[in-house]
Amino acid sequence: MIMEYLDHKALSQIKSTICLFICFFFSVGHGEQRGRKILNNVRSLINDTLEKLPEDCDPSIIVARNNTSVRVGVDPTVNLTMAIIIFTFVGIFASVIASLFHMVRKHVYHDADNLDTTFDAGGKVSIGLTATTIVSQWTWSATLLQSSTVASKYGISGPYWYAAGATIQVVLFAILSIQLKTRAPGAKTFLQVIKARFGKKTHITFCVFACCTNIVVAVSLTLAGVAVLHSLIKGLSMELAVFMLTAVIGGYTLIGGLGATFYVSYFNTTIIFIILLMLVTEVYYNPLGHEDNLFGSSDNIYRYLVCSLGPEGNEERSYLTFHSSGGFFFGIINIVGNFGTVFCDQSYWQSSVAAKPLQGVWGFILGGLTWFAIPFSLATTLGLSYLALSSAQGEPLLTPEDVDRGLVVPVVAQNILGSFGEYAMIFLILMAVMSTGSAEVIAVASVIIYDIYQAYIQPFRVNVKDDECIICGKPYPPPDSIDEADKFCRCKSMVSCIDCQQDTSNRTECKSLVKPHFTCSVHKEYREYQEQLLNYKNWCIMWTTIIINPLFLLCYAANLNLSWSYLFTGILISSTVIPITLSVLWSRLNEKGMISGAIGGCICGLVSWLVTASTFPGGLGDFLANTGKELPMLIGNLASVGMGGLLCIVVSLATSESLSNEESDRIWEKTRNIDNPLNPWTYVYREELDIEIKEKYHDRPSLESVVQTFKTARTIAYSAGILLVIFFIGVWPGVMVAVRILDSKGFLAWTSISRGWTYIAAAFIIIVPCIQEIGTIRRQYLSNQKQNKIVNK
Repeated sequence: MIMEYLDHKALSQIKSTICLFICFFFSVGHGEQRGRKILNNVRSLINDTLEKLPEDCDPSIIVARNNTSVRVGVDPTVNLTMAIIIFTFVGIFASVIASLFHMVRKHVYHDADNLDTTFDAGGKVSIGLTATTIVSQWTWSATLLQSSTVASKYGISGPYWYAAGATIQVVLFAILSIQLKTRAPGAKTFLQVIKARFGKKTHITFCVFACCTNIVVAVSLTLAGVAVLHSLIKGLSMELAVFMLTAVIGGYTLIGGLGATFYVSYFNTTIIFIILLMLVTEVYYNPLGHEDNLFGSSDNIYRYLVCSLGPEGNEERSYLTFHSSGGFFFGIINIVGNFGTVFCDQSYWQSSVAAKPLQGVWGFILGGLTWFAIPFSLATTLGLSYLALSSAQGEPLLTPEDVDRGLVVPVVAQNILGSFGEYAMIFLILMAVMSTGSAEVIAVASVIIYDIYQAYIQPFRVNVKDDECIICGKPYPPPDSIDEADKFCRCKSMVSCIDCQQDTSNRTECKSLVKPHFTCSVHKEYREYQEQLLNYKNWCIMWTTIIINPLFLLCYAANLNLSWSYLFTGILISSTVIPITLSVLWSRLNEKGMISGAIGGCICGLVSWLVTASTFPGGLGDFLANTGKELPMLIGNLASVGMGGLLCIVVSLATSESLSNEESDRIWEKTRNIDNPLNPWTYVYREELDIEIKEKYHDRPSLESVVQTFKTARTIAYSAGILLVIFFIGVWPGVMVAVRILDSKGFLAWTSISRGWTYIAAAFIIIVPCIQEIGTIRRQYLSNQKQNKIVNK
């Protein structure tokens, strides 16, 4: 009867007292002084714990901790030979898929093997494949690891701020995608737009930032991937791990180019979602009945989380609240930093170039919403499971250093699923690193080819102006011009050139490795030049892949971890976000504004970051610890993006005058002149623009007609972007802040949302791209058959 009137805390104290006496009597045999010392230590520990734990903590969990063996760290148990077999299998599989894509484009779509198709995959990628690629290349190792790390630090707010803070950039990028297609439909890189508008100095400045972005992202991928592989695979050195990763990335990228990444990304994303669904099912339902899995329902996880002590910045030090200063700080850093890693990353612009205007817009929107499910669900499931497992044994499963290295996910998988979880993690990391790594390698290669080699090292024609033909060097004729054929360019489009068609036919029928020379008097030199660039592309891919190895080893030697590199990226490149955005939106923007914004913002970000870090104990002498703290990273990121945008706008307004509509149109004509005479943008978008193939490649519709044609896609991009940003940044967090601390029903609702979003996203990303691609290939095949019958008749 007495026990019924005792609350949970009193019951815990009685049981703890019994434990104290047991500890005392066992220690007497080792000496009275030592026994009293043990007794005092244990009493102090339990009293402190009871004072800090919530009153609704289940006392059975506290008592059970005394009988639980403590496990710390990840045990590397996977055999190295088996790991090498997995790597080899994945590499061969990716290469086969890359070859399959190459065969489909060659034999079904009859794409020419040229430079543009290597970097834009023919420009006809479907909505589903575009969304798949966005999901795949945005699923960094950090998506899988850092999201769970912040969940282990801040609780339920961590997964949300990671997912929402990196979704809005992809959704908003749909606006830049349609603006690029409207004002620079022939551009293959965003840097070509900058060069056409602002000249050489600005172009080189942003080339440096673009290459830095891709290299930093690639190194961050390998830092996280190698840390996990090294922790799971017995006998795997850091050097061998990074070599194996880069070998897989470079191999299939070299075979298939950008197009291969679309097909491989589909399979990678499918595998990622399948593994994610298996982990979610195991944690919340435990269908296989693993003895090491303490959970099996959200209620069981909730019981353990209630007994966990959260960080100081969380309300009532609970992990079940959105009132988390640390989580909020991380959310701001995440939002700011990820704008740079999307807007300044050429791989996203390439995905835009590879799709038609409307398909590109929907691809980015649906891709962002689908990607949201991965970090949100994975971190909510495994990040909170880590806290629950730590609560169950009374001590953290990992040291703070291992948490920052991104080992939360593998340690939970190993503890809950055993060897199956270890292999699942290896595949998960491989899929993430392969897709994003390949996209980054292709992005660097495209920047080198289009914006460095073709522009400065070996241009086809030196000092050609924006309004001059690159083939003949003469200026484009004014609209409706009919006189002075020798003064203006009269070059035919290769699409309507009979001689080029004959050259293409001769080379296609030739089975020898040495192809016949081009004979067309107009295009032969430029076609040979493009083939030369195509060969350089392979070297660029190879050397870009190779250079990742020493850069990774340098970062590893400097003891950089995933958390530090992830948060620092925004300080380095976020100053370019607003200048790049305005380069396709604002006609009054000028060269001085672009350069001052990018360089000035970066300097302000770095200085404010270092100054803030120097105020902590140890100053900059304890560099990694102090510069990696939340406050310096937050101030550095905000200063970088804020000053970058402010300087860009203020300097442009101060050094330029208002433009008339005619002057504004002339600026955009510079970007519309970015074109490849062998594959003009009017031919690529002929169906969308509803135009016939012109004899001259520079005969194109007016800017007003293109704007009107793409009006629907632009409306969708702006509407969806603004509404989703309001929802993710305002509505959803506002509701959660009002709830304060989740009870068991609230936690069930929270986890149910994460699971439901995952099921819907998985169904979309697995089914829709496959159906769309098979349907498109079938229609093209039937069209080819019909054409062949007409020719034979």
